[in-house]
Parts: sequence; structure tokens; C-alpha cells
Amino acid sequence: MEITRFNDARRYDAPGHYDMRGLRLQGFDASSAGFAWTGLSHFLPGGGAEMDASPLEKIYVVVEGAVTIELGDGSCHVLQPFDSCFVGAGEARAIRNEGNAVASMLVVMPYPEARA
Repeated sequence: MEITRFNDARRYDAPGHYDMRGLRLQGFDASSAGFAWTGLSHFLPGGGAEMDASPLEKIYVVVEGAVTIELGDGSCHVLQPFDSCFVGAGEARAIRNEGNAVASMLVVMPYPEARA
């Protein structure tokens, strides 16, 4: 078993994200997890991620605050604490924290194929 203590989690920068602090909880340099990695994203008020489609599936779980997920078709969905969503491969999405408090969200994703 490999444990990552929250106080020891390392920062990572996610492309296309703004006013966001990401912490690596598992995978990559945090552990030897081979099937996926897990991060914790803290979005400042007004922070988010640009509209983008990735070839990788992802799961989002909001743990604090609220985030708005906008899909490529223009539909928007507000996720509150412990709401979750699955974003399929190739599905475009943008993320926004439209509130005045920090919003925190767990992210679970497979590794890019280049890592395998």
C-alpha cells in the first residue's frame, strides 16, 4: 500500500486551467498506481478550465463548493458537494467556479497512452 498524506501532496499544473491549484494524490510521481491517477483541484472564485475535448475519460467528484460544467453543446450542469460526473473520451467540457468560495473537486483519469 502507498499512502499520500495531504500535507505531502505535490502541486501540478493542468493545461488550459486558470485560477486553479492542482494537487496530485495518486499516480504519476505520487504512487505507482498503474490504471489511473487522482488529483484534487482547488478552483478560486472565477477559476476554471477552458472548453476542451480530451481523448481520455475522466471522473469529477465535487467535495466542496460548486462547479459548473459546460458541455460542447452549450448545456450547463452545476455540481454540488458529492455530486459527480463522468466525461467521456472526446467529450468537450469547460469548468467554472461561479461562486465566491473556493470549490474543490477530485479528478480521476487514466494515464495518457504514452505512459503505458
